[in-house]
Amino acid sequence: MAESREHVLAGTRGTIVAREWPNPRARYIAVVVHGYGEHIGRYEGLAAVLLEHGAAVYGPDHIGHGRSAGERVVIEDFEDVVSDVHAVARLARAAHPGLPVVMVGHSMGGLIASRYAQRYGDDLAALVLSGPVIGAWETPERLLAHAARHGEIPDVPISPAALSRDPAVGAAYAADPLVWHGPMKRPTLKAFVRTLERVAKGGDVGRLPVLWLHGDDDRLVPLPGSRIGVERLAGDGGPTERVYRGARHEVFHETDKDEVFAEVTGFLDKVLTP
Repeated sequence: MAESREHVLAGTRGTIVAREWPNPRARYIAVVVHGYGEHIGRYEGLAAVLLEHGAAVYGPDHIGHGRSAGERVVIEDFEDVVSDVHAVARLARAAHPGLPVVMVGHSMGGLIASRYAQRYGDDLAALVLSGPVIGAWETPERLLAHAARHGEIPDVPISPAALSRDPAVGAAYAADPLVWHGPMKRPTLKAFVRTLERVAKGGDVGRLPVLWLHGDDDRLVPLPGSRIGVERLAGDGGPTERVYRGARHEVFHETDKDEVFAEVTGFLDKVLTP
């Protein structure tokens, strides 16, 4: 396990805890943006790969997640979360002035990272999206419609088996006390709907290089709906696309994760080479 340390920041809506995996010989900064209901500690494997590749790695627990403040999994406005991620990026740049910054966003983190690129794209050298919630994602509106009919959000937690073909990943997820295992919450669902629309209307990211990673057996964020958003976001140049046959939602935790990590570092080599 790579050495890490925590930073406590005053976030937009409460205290944010960010993790840093230090690298005194860093040649770039990687900011990792985690998904719904989880926390940045689940990205130790990715951080270790990026460290070895030459990154100083940073990532926050979002408000309502992990060790950060707030009611569990409640996000009133994703614009606030984007601002919190920007505060973490500022912290990283202050420690490593002049280094390029790449952002890696998974699932809900892909939505946050996409919106970040629309707001702060000039600060980034590359954007990596893994199973991103972007484009046509029906889950929030379906759950809100159920609540309108029945008065409550159905208690259907994420199935650990949907994450990876590796059963150890699901078992660790199910036993993790920092992971949320309850139902989604109405304010967060409404924020998802608004932000999906905002990103759809927010324009593309111009010449910013985009790598899109997705499992073709992702049942939490189906590939076809995500494609709509990623291709719109990447603009005329389009994304560099890598779809993994048989992979489920978390490609960084999949049985072929070494292939996924090699794709990420190869992409970054091309982007970061002068």
